Amino acid sequence: MDTFDIAVIGMGPGGEHVAGTLAERGLLVLGVDRELVGGECPYWGCVPTKMMVRAADSLAEARRVSTLAGTVGAVVPDWGPVAQRIRAEATDTWDDTVAVDRFTGKGGVFVRGTGRVVSPTEVDVDGIRYAVRRGVVVATGGTAAIPPIPGLAQAGYWTNRHVVEATVLPDSIVILGGGAIGCELGQVLARFGVDVSIVEAAPRLLPLEEPETGEILAEVLAAEGIDVRTGVAAARVDGAAGRGVVVRLADGTEVTAERVLVATGRRADPSAVGLAAVGVPLDARAVPVDDRCRVTDGVWAVGDITGKGAFTHVAMYQAGIVIRDMLGEDGPPADYRALPRVTFTDPEVGAVGLTEGQARDQLRNVQVGSTQVPSTARGWMHRVGNEGVIKVVADADRGVLVGATAMGPMGGEVLGALSVAVHAEVPVQTLGSMIYAYPTFHRGIEDALGRLS
Repeated sequence: MDTFDIAVIGMGPGGEHVAGTLAERGLLVLGVDRELVGGECPYWGCVPTKMMVRAADSLAEARRVSTLAGTVGAVVPDWGPVAQRIRAEATDTWDDTVAVDRFTGKGGVFVRGTGRVVSPTEVDVDGIRYAVRRGVVVATGGTAAIPPIPGLAQAGYWTNRHVVEATVLPDSIVILGGGAIGCELGQVLARFGVDVSIVEAAPRLLPLEEPETGEILAEVLAAEGIDVRTGVAAARVDGAAGRGVVVRLADGTEVTAERVLVATGRRADPSAVGLAAVGVPLDARAVPVDDRCRVTDGVWAVGDITGKGAFTHVAMYQAGIVIRDMLGEDGPPADYRALPRVTFTDPEVGAVGLTEGQARDQLRNVQVGSTQVPSTARGWMHRVGNEGVIKVVADADRGVLVGATAMGPMGGEVLGALSVAVHAEVPVQTLGSMIYAYPTFHRGIEDALGRLS
């Protein structure tokens, strides 16, 4: 049995960072993944989809010229350059040779296969056992969650992977799920000429964020020609010969399209990686970890499987904690109070910490302030495409922000200041006394703070 210092099962962003860094530090590291080194983010997630968003936004801006600056010829979308860029710049046509070589060049050993934890000192990869001296790190990520809708499997469906890999777009598509993934992809596809419908069972789009954001985004998407249906679930999907699929909704209506795209979230599977061997219940949806990302002595977990947020930045944050813990280095424990998240629609929706509803459930004395982006100086100047809201949520007893939302042009960038405020617990009084540059989108933070009540 070959022996290593560390085994990392799952070489997505967090796992690759742990494995590569520990290998650089002189440890003998076994990296295991049944798919591509780098994981979902560079091949089917963050990187290629934001290339798609960038392309779609350029189309929208071109169409806004007539409102702001003159005239342009007809804007004709072409998916070809987008598909080519994804292959050439993001994914190497879904070939991870460069990523594997990067890891092995640091001294690591990579094995392609399905890894499982046997114990804190042993892992199995497709029937071959490997011994480990110092522990195992599990970073197996998640997969698209497919709802048990009658007829869906038989009719066939797309996930985000199919959209990213597409060289030709369908004429029409029904998206099941109005969260971040569904809204981002829906807007992209619509801007490239696809007839898009979004079906969300919750009362609004982006149901995990502030209600205002979902309401504003629904208006924006509807104005772009997207059929937005909220508060109704898909009851059945049937194949329709010669005309794609029919999605029958719980209210008796139906939507017909060439394709169905499932965007109802992602799901981790701790049992698939053998974590029952170290006490994780077989039916667990996430792995319980402490503030050093330890599952138990000799086993750590990072990324989606921990249930702390299905974001690359969470996996990378946790990876840093695990690296320090495994090397015996000092550093702060995990702290998720100021977890930032961005939905890359146009307008962008950036959020950090608690929503107003969550804060009122958890705290005794909550204050909220908000301002509409179009009413700010920069928003008014921006004119077309200026929809959005800046909202701050404060714990009035402590005088600090516990959550905030920045929806609007560059909302994810405006979020930076709010994330610092929540994370560092900057007093609201201090935030209110700052000098905010004029005219900027972030100056709307000052307006929202002034309306706390």
